[in-house]
Amino acid sequence: MNKIVTLLICLCLGKLVGFSQNEQQPILTLDDCIEIAIKNNLDLKGNRLKAESSGLNYQQSKTDVLPTLNMNYNFGINNGRSIDPFTNSYINQELTFSNAGLFLDLNIFSGFRLKNEIEQNRFKMRASEMETEEAKQNLILEVTLRFIQILNNRDLVELAKSNLQTTEAQLNRLLINYKEGTGNPVDYTDMQGQVTIEQTRIIDAELSLKSAIISLKKLLNINVDPGITFENIAGLLGVEKYPYSPTEIYNEALQNLATFKSKQFKIDAATAGVKVAKSNYYPKVSLFGQLNSNYSSLAHVFNQTGSFIVQTGDFVSLDNQEHRVLRNEPQFEATKIDYGEQLVSNLNSVAGLSIRFPLFNGFRAKNSFALQKIKVKETEIEQEQTKFDFKQSIEEAYNNMESAYDRYHILINQIEAYEESFRVNEVRFNNGVSNIVSYITSKNNMDSSKLNLNKVKYEYLLRVKILDYYRGI
Repeated sequence: MNKIVTLLICLCLGKLVGFSQNEQQPILTLDDCIEIAIKNNLDLKGNRLKAESSGLNYQQSKTDVLPTLNMNYNFGINNGRSIDPFTNSYINQELTFSNAGLFLDLNIFSGFRLKNEIEQNRFKMRASEMETEEAKQNLILEVTLRFIQILNNRDLVELAKSNLQTTEAQLNRLLINYKEGTGNPVDYTDMQGQVTIEQTRIIDAELSLKSAIISLKKLLNINVDPGITFENIAGLLGVEKYPYSPTEIYNEALQNLATFKSKQFKIDAATAGVKVAKSNYYPKVSLFGQLNSNYSSLAHVFNQTGSFIVQTGDFVSLDNQEHRVLRNEPQFEATKIDYGEQLVSNLNSVAGLSIRFPLFNGFRAKNSFALQKIKVKETEIEQEQTKFDFKQSIEEAYNNMESAYDRYHILINQIEAYEESFRVNEVRFNNGVSNIVSYITSKNNMDSSKLNLNKVKYEYLLRVKILDYYRGI
């Protein structure tokens, strides 16, 4: 984050400033840009999706305490030697089979793993939400810096054009003298060279302005109308001493910035992760139940349809005569059992209690517990490093703000001196008393002092915006 801020400041402060706008053109304010960026920025949308995913993980961890209920169903055809599921005997023929089952599992105790996972995922969700808020705060700051960069470059164009108009007016005066053969002809050619220099500055300033608008368009993810103008927020703010000390700014940052809240939630999540890892040392208790049934195409039911007499092959002797022994055999007819009837008839259920004791798991439980404790220390160090970095950045930004404030008031006096010097040199040059070198030198000194004053004014505005960001505004 600090690297991004530093880069944007370098880009912004490398440009000079002033202000001019056509009130008839549509005006895009800083608040407009921020609102559009929050709505359209692709990076911020990505962070929001991550937060949504983290929220779903949290919701899932809460529903994990509910029992699981699953059902399976199989249907197939078997050829060759197999076991008839109805008679449990070997057969060697085609068999159509089917089975269905309903399975229930309820976690009773797992070393408070589910409770701690819910807590861990809740902290992860809050950390993800704060990361999204952090990305939003960073985006607001980046849009603000890009917006100020546009103002810098836009005002540089206007100031360069104003300088060119003054130089062209002087060139036209010298052209008359040049045609009349009065005065030094070198003054005219030197002034022509000065005009080309200032024309080049306009081209460079316009290119920088276009690049700055493109950078803002990327953050806003929209097409900006070329005719649109941007509100001059610098004109709405006075250059007054910033009323907060570095310590006050840092204390507000700790309370308000989503960065620090995110780091704390990550520590809380890692601490809950230690409890989750500790649950691997405890036994797991659960209830289970099953409901099963099956079907076989070979299943039949035999119904008695009558009887008939058959010889047994035995004989009995009666009155010295042998008589055959007959037996009455019942007669049956095989009828296939319907599919639904088999499922009902073959229904069976199982219910029980399962207890799993962790005896040895290759030290996975021990190592997982140790790794989670290391994770806690890592997140704590990361938080402390973030605090240290922000404290250093706040002090640096505050010192730069004070420096810009002091330089601004010094440059006001410098402008007054150079404006008077240019006024005198312009009168002397127009009356032929002074040479063109003195005139151009005096003009460049005045222009540079005005540019430096505007530059310091925008630099001060940048530092104020950065310090406001640290305060969570």
